[in-house]
Amino acid sequence: MAEKSLDFAIRVVNMYKFIQQEKKEFILIKQLLRRGTAIGALISEGFYAESKSEFIHKYCIAQKECNETIYWLKLLFKTNYINDVEFESIIKDAEELMKMITSSILTARKSLITK
Repeated sequence: MAEKSLDFAIRVVNMYKFIQQEKKEFILIKQLLRRGTAIGALISEGFYAESKSEFIHKYCIAQKECNETIYWLKLLFKTNYINDVEFESIIKDAEELMKMITSSILTARKSLITK
């Protein structure tokens, strides 16, 4: 998941540079940059959590950031800053990350309950 979230962050950074330079949009794309890159950072923090509870906390924040990233991607698409092909490709990655994060949270919570 760390590699997938890093690859996703790289895509977000590249999209940020393109939209800022080519489409001259600065506000919406900055939100996407912040949220889309935070996902991987939080996942990385979770790897070194001092407890299972801290791991869950970091991943829950990553889940929220991923959800907000999906929102910004939809908004950029619906306002014609990104086209169908760009949107379908990156939203698929975001939704896959969301599923992975959610699954990790559920698994971690189950392990807390069974102890």
